[in-house]
Amino acid sequence: MSNLDEIRWKQRFENFSKALKQLQTACEQKSYSDLELAGLARTFMFTYELGWKVLKDLLCYEGCGLNSPRAVIRQSFESSYLNERDNECFLEALEKRNKLSHIYDNAIAEEVKTLIKDEYHPMLHRLHQTLSAVRAKWSMV
Repeated sequence: MSNLDEIRWKQRFENFSKALKQLQTACEQKSYSDLELAGLARTFMFTYELGWKVLKDLLCYEGCGLNSPRAVIRQSFESSYLNERDNECFLEALEKRNKLSHIYDNAIAEEVKTLIKDEYHPMLHRLHQTLSAVRAKWSMV
């Protein structure tokens, strides 16, 4: 647990927070043009990437060096940073990332929009709340 590891996870958390705000704004729209729908998918993808990477950095700070998203997600569940539902949702999103690149297909685009707004964004929001609590707790130490 080095000071650099602590700085890294806190910096990544700040970037995750900013990305999540952009995703929140995108999810608040009622309807989307094709371009806006592509933007929603892209915003989700980089927010998701920052989400698992901030978990990776936090686990590294705690002494657990993992590299793959799947391993990080599983360890995050074991470390109680993700509940069972969010663990499954995170893993599902990992599996469906490739589908996001086919946003030009209207049926897939509608499915992606629904998943992001109803499942993935709330999951990332809950992760943010958990990590905010961890950061606040460590700031008090």
